[in-house]
Amino acid sequence: MKRYKVIFHIDESFKARAQQVLANITNLLDDLGEENVQVELLANGDAVRMFLNIPDNFSEQIRSLVKRDVKFVACAHSLDHLNLTSTELLEVVEIVPAGVSEIVKKQMDGWAYIRP
Repeated sequence: MKRYKVIFHIDESFKARAQQVLANITNLLDDLGEENVQVELLANGDAVRMFLNIPDNFSEQIRSLVKRDVKFVACAHSLDHLNLTSTELLEVVEIVPAGVSEIVKKQMDGWAYIRP
């Protein structure tokens, strides 16, 4: 079976938007089967705050999705702009130099782009 590749993008720090994107990812994995889809969630702008390692954030949901091979990525420019460091993020989050470049690279490699 073909393996689908999907990059989800979030740039808003609204709790409802973060919950929506995490639910969308879960639904996609449930529908297509996690073995049939490669998923990455890119956060830039204020949305990088959803990756902060703080109580009552999204850490439980994120760690659960990591177990399903979902990759979580934060934009370095956004972290710098918000005066945040990588040590403040969940340990499962990777940092890329620029979020928009990550999207362009993924789309050039045939990834579907979803921005809920």
